[in-house]
Amino acid sequence: MSTGEVVVITGAGKGIGRAIVRRFAREGAAIGLLGRGRDALDAARREVEEAGGRALVLPGDVADPEFVEAAAGAVEDALGPIEIWINDAMTTVFAYFSDITPEEYERATKVTYLGAAWGTRAALSRMLERDRGTIVQVGSAMAYRGIPLQSPYCGAKHAIKGMQESLRTELRHKGSNVHVTMVQLPGLNTPQFDHCRSKMPMHPMPVPPIYQPEVAADAIHWAAHHRRREVYVGVPAVYTILGSKLAPWLAERYLARTAVKSQQMQGTQPSPLNRDGNLFEPDPGDPAAHGRFDGQAHGRSLQLFATKHRGVLAAAGAAAAALGLGGALSHSR
Repeated sequence: MSTGEVVVITGAGKGIGRAIVRRFAREGAAIGLLGRGRDALDAARREVEEAGGRALVLPGDVADPEFVEAAAGAVEDALGPIEIWINDAMTTVFAYFSDITPEEYERATKVTYLGAAWGTRAALSRMLERDRGTIVQVGSAMAYRGIPLQSPYCGAKHAIKGMQESLRTELRHKGSNVHVTMVQLPGLNTPQFDHCRSKMPMHPMPVPPIYQPEVAADAIHWAAHHRRREVYVGVPAVYTILGSKLAPWLAERYLARTAVKSQQMQGTQPSPLNRDGNLFEPDPGDPAAHGRFDGQAHGRSLQLFATKHRGVLAAAGAAAAALGLGGALSHSR
């Protein structure tokens, strides 16, 4: 069934962004595809059109606020009023903080954090006057718990979370019906571990357990259509976030002991792409949604299922409890 809704996705060509495109395309959405890699964006456009939707390819850099604002205008001119805006674009450097140059750190922050800020600003300027629309920030458990070797990424996700909280209070103050939500993700099997810059001796990898990008895309699609302020995805994200809140000192010691090794494929070397990565220039070609960890990645999350169906599960639990109580009372007579 075609929803006809107009959606903008940044970082739409690869990884989570590409999986999000496919998820919305299944329902016939019209999608603005923002990203730097033209080959990947063109492939994403073909997938949308093959699914019966419409797509507009907008190659450019989300770190440039003028590009993002112009892209938003182009989407509305070509496809109609934007109803959902999803900020997914990212890049990073896998390295110790002390080994990252100021230029590298600034660039990763501009793309990952300021890209989300400029996307939010462009969407909000249009949604506020219509008093409707949803903005989704693609977050991470690392918005709550920084880990070694990922200081630019963790810092950016923390910053997005802070921006989101501030914005939410402003929207409440204004009595606006525009909704903002953030989806906090676990480690995912995406191509970022091949195309982001790395200075580590072995090939970078997500912290296990690893999930397929379709799990994230399903959660993001669901969050875009339900008024939850925040959605956690996967048990690892839940225990990382809760552990950071309840015992940050313990989480810190555990990560210091385990997370450097667990983010490197033992006995490997980084791919040639990792030497420079896509930090300053996009990679050619179309890596699509998946990375090299298909054999280790989970294709579903029971925790996400429970989140999406918590009302039904709560009702079922209450009914079971009532039946158990009724049985106990009948036996006590």
